[in-house]
Amino acid sequence: MNTAFESKLERYADLIVQVGLNLQKDQELLISAPITAYKFVRLVTKKAYEAGVLNVLTDFYDEELKKIRLDNSSEEGLKAFPDWKAKGFIEMAENNVALLNLAAPNPSLLRDADPKRVAILNRASAEAMKDFSAYIGGGKISWLIAAFPTIEWAQTVFPELSQDEAIDKLWENIFYTTRTDQENTVALWESHISNLNKNADRLNQSKYKKLHYKGPGTDLSIEFHPQTKWISAQFTNDQGIPFVPNLPTEEVFTIPVKQGVNGTVSSTKPLNYSGTLIKNFSLTFKDGKVVEFTAEEGYETLKNLLETDEGASYLGEVALVPHNSPISNTNIIFNNTLFDENASCHIALGRALSVCVEEGKNMTAEQLRKVGFNESMIHVDFMIGSAQLDIDGEKEDGSIEPIFKAGDWV
Repeated sequence: MNTAFESKLERYADLIVQVGLNLQKDQELLISAPITAYKFVRLVTKKAYEAGVLNVLTDFYDEELKKIRLDNSSEEGLKAFPDWKAKGFIEMAENNVALLNLAAPNPSLLRDADPKRVAILNRASAEAMKDFSAYIGGGKISWLIAAFPTIEWAQTVFPELSQDEAIDKLWENIFYTTRTDQENTVALWESHISNLNKNADRLNQSKYKKLHYKGPGTDLSIEFHPQTKWISAQFTNDQGIPFVPNLPTEEVFTIPVKQGVNGTVSSTKPLNYSGTLIKNFSLTFKDGKVVEFTAEEGYETLKNLLETDEGASYLGEVALVPHNSPISNTNIIFNNTLFDENASCHIALGRALSVCVEEGKNMTAEQLRKVGFNESMIHVDFMIGSAQLDIDGEKEDGSIEPIFKAGDWV
């Protein structure tokens, strides 16, 4: 391992601890990571203790074990989820644990798996963890998804390269898109978050009632409640500590009115959902609900996703990302939502985010429903942005203003 790489890796770990999670003295940290990331987990753990954390807990996993389970378990076995684990996550959340998820998905892991069995497994996990997911969606605790490259992932992104070359190339792009290829990483991120917040402020001041999307295969309108707000990917937890839940991030986002989505939207990048790629798909909405859908690849997986629960066929997030941005400018399809969603305007099926509602953290479920809040066990982002996408904002008086032209801010 060369010195330049080690320096970037150190900065990446510092970014995770100082900016992403913004760890505090005497806080506990839980790291969920693939077994291949053990060396980097050690580095992050060291940085966390240097930041004054009380304890670092680890939850290592191996994706191949999931595939083995899907191939060999009974259907009842697929429905089983350990009660102690769900309760343990709630207990940790109540004690203000910070959660780091090092995401290293193999996009083709479940290519040959039975979509119905995958859906059973996903539904069981989502149901068991739905109470903990509320802590995440509400920004009640600090959490972060950051990337760690694996051979399987790297070779789907750079299939023309050898294993070592593909891993090196993926690390190079992770460092670039997270700004850890530059020595003043933390200062750059402070400036970047400030700019994202300014974009969110401008949208909030404009008070748009609807957004209208036009692009190849897309003609969509999305309505908003006056009580919802645009925010950047910088949350503040219940202790008043800011954190950034996605590294990298380029988005500003809010939530739509559940029944206020109409028209058709087409994907512009593949969606990696639980180890299966869904490609070239489109969704048609009527009064908020998906009433028709198509997909060139992964149709059954998309169908099962939409049938997860009642809220899975409604939207829970609307995000704006300029086409002219660091991730987009790499011209790489990462087959990883963490990156691809931050290269493109996107929307999300499923659970809405209460952080996007004024005083949302303090509202009851019934109060949230009155502002058009969608409830679901899932939250799945997919990409709809391109250099051909135009977005107009409609105000209460019916006047129209351009927001995006040819994929970028006006």
